[in-house]
Amino acid sequence: MKVVLLAGGFGTRLSEESVYKPKPLVEIGGKPILWHIMKEYAYYGHDEFIICAGYRQESIKEWFADYFLNSSDVTFDYRGKSDERIVLESRAEPWRVTVVDTGLHTMTGGRIRRIRKYVGDEPFLMTYGDGVCDVDINDVIRFHKSHGKTATLTAVLQDQTKGVLNIGGDNAVKSFREKRLTDSTPINAGYMVLNPEIFDYLEGDQTVFEQEPMERLAEEGQLMSYMHRGFWQCMDNMREKELLEKLLQSGVAPWKKWQDG
Repeated sequence: MKVVLLAGGFGTRLSEESVYKPKPLVEIGGKPILWHIMKEYAYYGHDEFIICAGYRQESIKEWFADYFLNSSDVTFDYRGKSDERIVLESRAEPWRVTVVDTGLHTMTGGRIRRIRKYVGDEPFLMTYGDGVCDVDINDVIRFHKSHGKTATLTAVLQDQTKGVLNIGGDNAVKSFREKRLTDSTPINAGYMVLNPEIFDYLEGDQTVFEQEPMERLAEEGQLMSYMHRGFWQCMDNMREKELLEKLLQSGVAPWKKWQDG
């Protein structure tokens, strides 16, 4: 399955770094958090990515343009009439990455709608470009295929301020609403599987995916939750960035299942 990554927001709550770069390019452990998320998916065999860029989208394109060169041992030979570059050894990931400028002020649903032609008429994976998780992505896919509904999201139990879910005994999401400061219930952690019918719920650039589309999916019984009781952490501010850094430095970062990099 193709993996769609939402990476177009302004990241205002991480303004110490996002003023210079889009939040998905803010580094933890010397690599952008976006790279860590992509490594998670690649670990489970999903290595074709569509990045919904917006704010400083050129920076994301430049990072990937330089990634192969910066991850390789290269000989530059200037002795002839033309420059010659010889790649001796590459440590870049074998990924296919499509970076799409989905607009500066486009909302999340609008960004997904804009990449429809790159997804095609098939189910796809989708998550946000600012959070890491140790969920078994292939288990989420198997769960999605088992129920036949339009959308599956990964739900986690944490004291966070994300979209709040009312989940029934059959794992169907009975309702979806935006967060309140006092919530301590299952929340939407992203890591979704979406059928192509999802595009019927997205009307235009100003569609906020987490509002009317997901509320409507829940009302129609088309939104299911995969309950994950392991690790999930977003990176909304410097405190959360420092937490992720410490986990990496300690060697116990739960999302880092790969052995290299």
